[in-house]
Amino acid sequence: MAPFVIGLDFGTNSCRCLLVDAATGMEIAGRVFPYPSGTDGVILDPSEPNLARQYPGDYLAAVETTVREAILAAGKADPGFRPEAVVGIGVDTTGSSPMPVDGRGQALCFQDRFRRNPAAMVWLWKDHTSYKEAARITQLAGAERPQYLSKIGGAYSSEWWWSKILHCRNAARDVYDAAGSWIEICDWIPAVLTGNLSPKDVKRSVCAAGHKALFSAEWDGLPDAEFLDKLSPGLGALRDRLYDKAYTADCRAGTLSPEWASRLGLSRSVAVAVGAFDAHMGAVGAGIAPGTLVKIIGTSTCDIMIHPRGEPLQDIPGVCGIVDGSVMGGYYGIEAGQSGVGDIFLWFVNTLVPEKYGRTQEEKFDNLAEAAAALKPGESGLLALDWNNGNRTILVDVRLSGLLLGQTLYTQPHEIYRALLEATGFGALAIIDRIEEYGVPVKEVVNCGGLASKNPLLMQIYADITGRPMKISRSGQTPALGAAVFAAVAAGADNGGYASVQEAQSRMVGTGRTYSPEEANHRVYKELYRLYRQMHDAYGTRDWSGSMFHVMKDLLDIRDAVRRSAQ
Repeated sequence: MAPFVIGLDFGTNSCRCLLVDAATGMEIAGRVFPYPSGTDGVILDPSEPNLARQYPGDYLAAVETTVREAILAAGKADPGFRPEAVVGIGVDTTGSSPMPVDGRGQALCFQDRFRRNPAAMVWLWKDHTSYKEAARITQLAGAERPQYLSKIGGAYSSEWWWSKILHCRNAARDVYDAAGSWIEICDWIPAVLTGNLSPKDVKRSVCAAGHKALFSAEWDGLPDAEFLDKLSPGLGALRDRLYDKAYTADCRAGTLSPEWASRLGLSRSVAVAVGAFDAHMGAVGAGIAPGTLVKIIGTSTCDIMIHPRGEPLQDIPGVCGIVDGSVMGGYYGIEAGQSGVGDIFLWFVNTLVPEKYGRTQEEKFDNLAEAAAALKPGESGLLALDWNNGNRTILVDVRLSGLLLGQTLYTQPHEIYRALLEATGFGALAIIDRIEEYGVPVKEVVNCGGLASKNPLLMQIYADITGRPMKISRSGQTPALGAAVFAAVAAGADNGGYASVQEAQSRMVGTGRTYSPEEANHRVYKELYRLYRQMHDAYGTRDWSGSMFHVMKDLLDIRDAVRRSAQ
C-alpha cells in the first residue's frame, strides 16, 4: 500500500484534518471540526475585550472525530485504502497559546476547582490581557538583556509566552500557584498523542520556544532566573519546571500511545512529529524556499521567510523573531505578520453593512466584493489603517487601533470594504519593505489560507499594491499539508516517508493560480501608499513630526484624477 500521512491544523475556531498520499501529495480526505466551547470556539469575557481563551478538551475531541471521519472517508473513496497505511501524524497550532498544567502535564482546567476558570485554560494567541506585562518585559530586557530583544524585532508582545504567564501570576495567582508547568498547545497535543506528558519530558518546539519564549542557545535556553525574578520576584523558580531543550518539527515526538492508537483506529507504530505553529508549517506546505515570502492569510496573517544558516543575516527591527530551525532545519526562520485581516472584514460585515447588500453573511461578502471590484484604486477617496486588532509588525503595539480617513456623506459600504482590503495590502507591503531594507530579498510571494483561495479581489489588490505577482498555494489547507509533510519526514524514508523536508516538499506541495499586478493600478497605489506610510508613522511612532494637513486633500486629488481618467 502507498504510505499516507495525516496533518492536523488547530486554528482559532476549528481543527482541520488532512489525509495525504505521501508519495504524490494527493489530498485523499479532509475534515473540519468547529470547537464547541465559547463563541466560535473562543472563551470570551464581555467585561474584558482583550481576553481570549480556549478549552483544551475541544482539541482532543477534534483529533478523535476528524481522524476517524477522514479514515472512513478515505476508505469510501478508495476501497484499497487501509488505516495501517498511515505512517505519520503532524500537528500545527496557533501560538503563542500556552496552557498551565499540573505536574503530570494535564490541563489545570480539567480539575473540578478550575473547570470554569478561563485562567486555567489555553491562553489563545489573540489574548491581549497582558499588554502591561509585555511592556514591562520590553523595558527590562532593553535595559539589562538587550540580546533578548535583538532577535524578536526589538519589542516583546502581549501575544507571547512570558507576558501571558506573568499576567496569570499577577491576575490569577491561584492558577499560577497550582501550575506544575506551562506548555504550548503545539507541544501538548503531540505529547497527549504519544503519552509522553511529563512536562520535563515533552519535546518542546523550537518554533514556539524561539519566537515566543525568548529561547536561544546563545544564552543557554530560556531567560535566566535572575532576569525572571526581576520581572516578578519568585518567577525565576518556574524556569526549572519548564524546559532546557527544543526540537525542530522534523523530529519525532514519539509514536502513538496504545490509548490513542485504539481511539483513532491506527497502528501504534505511527510516528508523531514535534509540533510547531500553523504559519510555519503552512509556509512549508506552500513550498517555502530562500527568497520566497509565504503569507498565511486568515483572521490575521503571518508572514514567513527562511534564510540559510551559513549566510549573513542582520537583526530586523519590528519582526516577530529570527529563530534557527523554526521553519526548517538548516535555516533561520523569519516571522512577521498582521494582527487583523480577515477579522477586520468579518467585523465590518457583521456590524456595519446594511441588509441591502444581503441578508446572510455570505450574501453580503459576495455583493460587497462585486461592487468593490468595479471601483478603481483611489476612486473612493478613502484610506484606512489596518490596526483594528493592534499592529504586530513592524510597530509591535497592540494598543494601536483602526482608522478610516476620507469618508463623506456619499461614502458607500462597498467603498469602505475596498478601503479595508487595501489597508491590509498596504500593511503587507510595509512588512516586505522592512525585510528587504535589512538585506533579505523578497523574490516571490506565495499566499495560502482561506482568504487567499476564496477572495480573488483581495489577491489582485495585493498584487497591484506590492507590484509583485501573488501566487496561490495549490492546497486549500496548507498548514495541515505542512503538518503532513513533517509527518512524512518524522516517519522516515524506511517507512514510506522522506529523509528531508525538501524531498517531501518536492513530491507533496505546489502552487496554483497567480495574480499579476496591473501597472496602472500600481501607480495609483504608490501614491496612496505614500499617504498610508505617513499615517502609519504619525500614529504609530513616538518620534514622528510633521503636518497631516495635506493628507485629506491629497486623497481628494487622487480620487478626482481617477474619476476623470475613467470618463
